[in-house]
Amino acid sequence: MSPTRAAGLVIYRYSNELIQFLLLQTSYGIHHWTPPKGHVDPGESDWETALRETQEEAGYRKDDLEIDQTTKKVLSYEVNGKPKEVIYWLAKLIDPEAPVKLSDEHQDFKWLPLPQAQDLSGYDDMKQLLSEYYGLASRKLKQ
Repeated sequence: MSPTRAAGLVIYRYSNELIQFLLLQTSYGIHHWTPPKGHVDPGESDWETALRETQEEAGYRKDDLEIDQTTKKVLSYEVNGKPKEVIYWLAKLIDPEAPVKLSDEHQDFKWLPLPQAQDLSGYDDMKQLLSEYYGLASRKLKQ
């Protein structure tokens, strides 16, 4: 069985001398917290999906973000006994004060520093991804 594919962006901002990650709380299921992401539509690339889902779920367009396309990471896990792969890229919000515009798929959002983002995400693979992307974001800020 081939896995269900999804794609999204791990978005961070640099505000008050802190790197903060954007997590959205779903309005369905167990109301888990996740970066903006969604299923790949037929005929759509992973990249196109990540951009579309970010705009739909958080209100950010490609022009609002500095996206590092070299950071592509894949998380693989099971949902209801079926395999799923989610591809994430790292993206910096250019204007750290640009407002989030939630869709009806989400009921809340938070900008959080790494430890709190990891705790809220709840999943080991997401905690590891956030840690890796924090390191990349830190290096980019020092350049």
